[in-house]
Amino acid sequence: MDSIRSSQITEGIQHISESVFVGLCRKVGTSQLVAMRRDVVDIWEMVKNQVTTSDEDSTMVSGSYGEGLRLEGSDVDFMYWPNNVRVIWESSQSQYNNTHRLTLILCDCSDSPPGFTLLYLLSPRTNRFIHRVCVRMNNRYYVSSSKYRQITLLSPHNLTPHGPCVSGTFITVEYDHAHCFVSDFWPPSASSWIDRCHSWPHPHVVDDIVKNGCHFVAIGHKLGNYEDHEWRISFSQAEQKLVSVMNHCQFLTYGLLKLFLSEIINNGVGDDDKLLCSYHMKTAVFWVIQQNTIPHWCPQNLLEGFWVCFKLILKWVYEGVCPNFFIPGNNMFLSKIHGIKQHQLYRRLSELYEKGLAFLLHSPSIRSCIIDVLYNPRNSICTDDHTLISEDGFDRNLFVEITYPCVIPGKFNIQSCIRYLQTIEQIKSSPLLTQYQVIMLQNMTARILQYTAFILHMETYTPDNKLSYRADKISCHMLKLTAQFGFITDMMFLAMYYYKTLRYTEALSIIQMIKVKLLQPYVMYTGSVDREMYTEAVGGQSWSTKMRQAVAWDITLDSRFHYISELIPEQQSALQNHWSLLFVPPFILLYMLEILCYRHVDTMRAQTALDDLQTLVHYDQGQYIPLRHRHSSYVRLIELKYRDISWQILGICQQVTGNLQAALYSYQQSLRQEPFNHIQTATEMRIQRVCQWIPLIN
Repeated sequence: MDSIRSSQITEGIQHISESVFVGLCRKVGTSQLVAMRRDVVDIWEMVKNQVTTSDEDSTMVSGSYGEGLRLEGSDVDFMYWPNNVRVIWESSQSQYNNTHRLTLILCDCSDSPPGFTLLYLLSPRTNRFIHRVCVRMNNRYYVSSSKYRQITLLSPHNLTPHGPCVSGTFITVEYDHAHCFVSDFWPPSASSWIDRCHSWPHPHVVDDIVKNGCHFVAIGHKLGNYEDHEWRISFSQAEQKLVSVMNHCQFLTYGLLKLFLSEIINNGVGDDDKLLCSYHMKTAVFWVIQQNTIPHWCPQNLLEGFWVCFKLILKWVYEGVCPNFFIPGNNMFLSKIHGIKQHQLYRRLSELYEKGLAFLLHSPSIRSCIIDVLYNPRNSICTDDHTLISEDGFDRNLFVEITYPCVIPGKFNIQSCIRYLQTIEQIKSSPLLTQYQVIMLQNMTARILQYTAFILHMETYTPDNKLSYRADKISCHMLKLTAQFGFITDMMFLAMYYYKTLRYTEALSIIQMIKVKLLQPYVMYTGSVDREMYTEAVGGQSWSTKMRQAVAWDITLDSRFHYISELIPEQQSALQNHWSLLFVPPFILLYMLEILCYRHVDTMRAQTALDDLQTLVHYDQGQYIPLRHRHSSYVRLIELKYRDISWQILGICQQVTGNLQAALYSYQQSLRQEPFNHIQTATEMRIQRVCQWIPLIN
């Protein structure tokens, strides 16, 4: 009887596990979605790093974003390291580096805690930046981590310190930039990790991780002798590789632990009192997988895997020791979880342990999955990828992913753009590209062609010049290409170019074409779409076809150069506020261009277009001026409040058509909106000018 009851309990837990697995697939992502996210980030990194020159920085998207997680509230982590600097572990390794081209730095771990090191200059060739952040100790020049952090804080982007990183916000998404150094060699202090990898990961993965070395981030150990000058050894690249070779159940267990941390452990807790972090959760998953505690990870035992990880974390808190996965001697609790705080945390976790898995009911993300099974215990649960997300749902995710991160050349000139296009062309010929990477490269090409076309016009335009004529033909050709394989809204750049070069009839022809396409009921805009209409119109088509025919996006104007003269003050205002992009809803820009063009062709139609724009700005309820933007199909609804730029553009159009009172009202309304595009300086300037003109006219 007891065995029957035990069997029933086991079956019940397995059934709940399957339900939680499905819920996590919807919250965290299916295996196909996660693979797509990683592929998109990987190809972006590949292009960007192949384009960078020896005196520029390489880039890596690290942390949960690079691993394929898209959880609400998670930040995006970037690592940057100079290409002309290398760190070595012993002097003999200098023979593998070009000392005439590189600045060499040697590690000195002799007096630092495990996982940390001092870095001193070995190479006589030292760039000026490195020299600025050095301190002299024991007749050597050491690179100081604290000085290095101070220099990175001088960035013009208004960033704030956050551990070894500097933090900022882009479209309400927080990001961390870690400026670091790279070593092509594996740390000797982590050699025991190689010997420990018997069952996981596979030997070829271990070899790949080891040959890619490690990084050094600018932060010392709080209990070390040289906290201000030490550097922490970072295994971010290795960790990203390990997460990528997890099976999907293991990956979702990692996601569940992150949700458990944010929604239960740290819920309502101030930042200073958050003792556990997501890195501890990741470390627990690594140890549990490698120790082979659970021989077979599958949807039926997902909760078992979670429970084993939770018990390991509880053990670590009790002992006050959290061993780093690569260097176990590095106790990651040492400087933070001890004394009274350690006891309080252990008591809290113990209370959760006593409740059993029922404490997951306190997680908003998981509660419904468990309750559904409890109320409907006989319902069958399908864990297949294709049943968990529809075609349009996957497409929404894909098209959002390929627009983030934005592709913006570091050195903003023709040469940089050409290098991008050449690199993309070379990579496109690789047979190893996934279908997701191909569509990402297509989108990147469209972006770079747009930049190139407008830069070419800026750099070559002079009246009655043959060079300008040839450059104009090339620019037009580039923008026509982007209209052929970009989003529907990419055609807008061709319309802007025609207006900029006084070809109003051609611009109006493109505007009408865009308007017809945008008004189709199946068009996907900022992730929102009529599923049935979309499937009926483009279901089963290639993603390239869907992009051209059924997907619209917001118009992103880079403030470093000018598209149309009417928006120059707004771009300058944004730059003054360290904001390099203007985000404009497509219909707002469409009507603006229509008004500006018709002023030179047909004033009656210009007034009609102005009336349409006014109606849109005054009465739209989020259909054409989005109130929020879907960064993922399931999570992270980013509030994109475009009302500031929408009211501003209405005011500009009213002003150029002579209605100054209406323009003044629109500018005042723009100031009252959330300053998303950072155009307040331009708005105040326009209000001043309008107020000067109104008495003269009256």
